[in-house]
Amino acid sequence: MPQQDPADSRQRLDKWLWCVRLYKSRGLATQAVAGGRVKVNGDRVKPSHALRLGDRVSLSRDEAVLLIDVLAFPVRRGPAPEARACYAETPESAAQRALHSEQRRLDAMSRPWPDTRPDKRERRQLEKLRRNNQG
Repeated sequence: MPQQDPADSRQRLDKWLWCVRLYKSRGLATQAVAGGRVKVNGDRVKPSHALRLGDRVSLSRDEAVLLIDVLAFPVRRGPAPEARACYAETPESAAQRALHSEQRRLDAMSRPWPDTRPDKRERRQLEKLRRNNQG
């Protein structure tokens, strides 16, 4: 159940990201914030940044940017429906994410896909080809 007490109107950014299930562990959330992949209101912040209601958090994940508005602070890391009630993705972000996933789907369809796994000889040929393309 999200907190609604005005006295608790702040929460650490890394803890919030973990509690609302945007990252699998608090350590991963901390690394993402410290690495600059998470911004609050357009500014790069520290993992200990005090997040407030109404802040806009942007996450760079999988070559796409999620824009999320903070609606509430969870008491604990609970079930997913409880976590989703604590934030709202902006319509522009949802549209951009849908476009990105459609583009990835089309890219995957255009790539050739073998019927079976490569055998030892074919794997060696693929490795040789990859080495030649890198250097």
